[in-house]
Amino acid sequence: MPPVLRSREETNQAARRAAPFSAARREASGLVNSFNYAFEGIIYVVRTQRNMRVHFLVALGVLPLGVVLGVSRIEMLAVLLSVAFVLLMEMANTALEMTIDVATPAFDPRARAAKDIAAGMVLVSAVTALFVGYLVFAPRLRHPTQRGIDTVRNSPVHITVIAIAIVILLVIGIKAYFGTGTPMRGGLPSGHAAVAFGGWAAITFVTHSYGNQVLVSTLAFVMALLVAQTRVEAGVHSTLEVVYGGVLGALVTTAIFQVFT
Repeated sequence: MPPVLRSREETNQAARRAAPFSAARREASGLVNSFNYAFEGIIYVVRTQRNMRVHFLVALGVLPLGVVLGVSRIEMLAVLLSVAFVLLMEMANTALEMTIDVATPAFDPRARAAKDIAAGMVLVSAVTALFVGYLVFAPRLRHPTQRGIDTVRNSPVHITVIAIAIVILLVIGIKAYFGTGTPMRGGLPSGHAAVAFGGWAAITFVTHSYGNQVLVSTLAFVMALLVAQTRVEAGVHSTLEVVYGGVLGALVTTAIFQVFT
C-alpha cells in the first residue's frame, strides 16, 4: 500500500493538535524529575548521616505512639512540625557542610565557625522537639488510660494515614540502605507497589463491616495489581522489586491495623 502523502497545511494542523499534549508530557516529566531529585536528596542524607538515621527512626515511632496515646490533632500537629523541623535542620546542616568543603578546601576559621553554627541549629531544633514531645507525651505516659486505644479503634481513617506514612518512610529507608535505583524509578523495593498494596490492605480492614466488603476489597486489589503491572511493563522495576514492595506495603499496613483495632 503506497504511503499517504499529507499537504503542508495538514502537517501543520497535526503539529498544532499535538503541541499541547507534547507540552503536557514535558511538564509532567519535569515534575516527576523534580520529585525524584528531592527524594534523592532525602535518601542521600539518610544514607550518609548517622544523626539523620536516628531522627528518621524517631519519626517512625512518633506517629503510632501519638495515635496509641490518643493525642489531639493540635498536639499531633505540634509533634509533626517539631520532627519536620529537626529533619530540615539536619538536611540544611549537611548541605551547608558540603558546600563549605567544596568552596574552602583549606582550613579556614570562618568555615569552621559556619559549621559550628549549623550544628547549633540542629541542636536547638532537637532540644525544642524534645520539649514538645515531653509536654505532649509525658502526661499520657504517666497516666495511661483506655481512651487512646478507643480513639484509635474508632478512627480507621487516622490509622490508614499513619500506615501509609510509615510504609513511605520504610520505602525511603530501605532504598537508602540498598542504594539502588532512584526514589521514583527503580530500586528495591517499588514504592508505588508498596503504597498500592498498603492501600488495598487498609481498604480491606476499613470496609470489614460493609455488606459489599469482598467486592470493594477485590476491586482495590485489582487496582493495586494494575499499578504493579505498569511499573514492570514500563521497565521501571523488576518483578521481584514490585513483589517486595507489594508484600512490604500489605504486611506493614496489616500489622498496624491488627495492633490498633
